[in-house]
Amino acid sequence: MVNLSKSERPKNPDHLSLMTLIPAFVLSELKSAMIIGITVLLPFLVIDLVVGSGLMSLGMMMLPPAFISLPFKLLLFVMVDGWSMIARALVANYH
Repeated sequence: MVNLSKSERPKNPDHLSLMTLIPAFVLSELKSAMIIGITVLLPFLVIDLVVGSGLMSLGMMMLPPAFISLPFKLLLFVMVDGWSMIARALVANYH
């Protein structure tokens, strides 16, 4: 952010302005949110694809895949202890 603001780099981190710190913090939080979101989304997307293709191969085109895949998603989230993984990822962001 210091380079983007075209200001000189301070010798001490305590002398950074808020105009530099706030955008850096927001970008850091957005990066962490995207990583957590993708980590949660990808396994659920794979479950949706597997259930959808399984239902299509069985000829059950009128049955929504969400009815079948939701219990599997909940089971996966509970089995891998999803809440603690998300909490750990959020807390690790501040270290």
